[in-house]
Amino acid sequence: MPSYLAEVWRARYFWMALARMDLRTRYRGSVLGVAWSLLHPLAMTAILCVAFGSLFNVDLRVYAPFLLTGLTTWAYLVNSAVHGSHCFIQGEAYIRQRSLPLAIYPLRIVLGSAFHFVIALGLCVVLSAFCRGRFDLLTPIGLLPALPLLFLLGWSLATLAGVLTVHLRDTHHIVELLFQALFYLTPIIYQPQMLKARGLAWLLHVNPVVPFLDMLRLPVLEGVLPPLSTYALALGIVALSTTAAVALLARDEKRLIFQL
Repeated sequence: MPSYLAEVWRARYFWMALARMDLRTRYRGSVLGVAWSLLHPLAMTAILCVAFGSLFNVDLRVYAPFLLTGLTTWAYLVNSAVHGSHCFIQGEAYIRQRSLPLAIYPLRIVLGSAFHFVIALGLCVVLSAFCRGRFDLLTPIGLLPALPLLFLLGWSLATLAGVLTVHLRDTHHIVELLFQALFYLTPIIYQPQMLKARGLAWLLHVNPVVPFLDMLRLPVLEGVLPPLSTYALALGIVALSTTAAVALLARDEKRLIFQL
């Protein structure tokens, strides 16, 4: 593994160039360009606040940053997995031309998703500070361990989806369907207290997305550090997904090209 990661690092100029090319292609001809990274989550937050704010009878100054943080985290995970499902097919021409570690192709996708995620997360911090009337110094401290864990999770999801898509081209649709179902079981548009009040608190304990939401929401929304158990649970999920991605990629590293 250390030697493999060293090869990935030596090819950094290549996968960084691919990530920049993806961003340029995405915003080519766009009037607002990268500003869409801010406008899209803001627009969705405003729409859902109007739709669900009164329904849930919540204070919008609390609900708006809560919702924006949840949507931002969810969009990062979905984009990493869904777009990552095409990473090897998209990079087929490069794979055939040069022997490089295959992990750089899902990494290319995750870098683009992470770019938009960091921009939107900064917006979450600003909105939360504005709604609460203060900025807590613990917010950036609490986010420091969360960001690399989320990055590794996105990388492993993109790798898993990418390898599976090579063997089963319907993986893209399956991943979308699974995330769509998981969305309604995850406290993104509704608050966790609503599940607890209805005796459904067990859903919070079995949902693998909840620890990552807590790692971001507690520092951003309340200015406090998450408990160590939250970080430990998130680390365990990342370790499990990364192990699965490494094992699957190692099995197909030499023969994946013949499946493309």
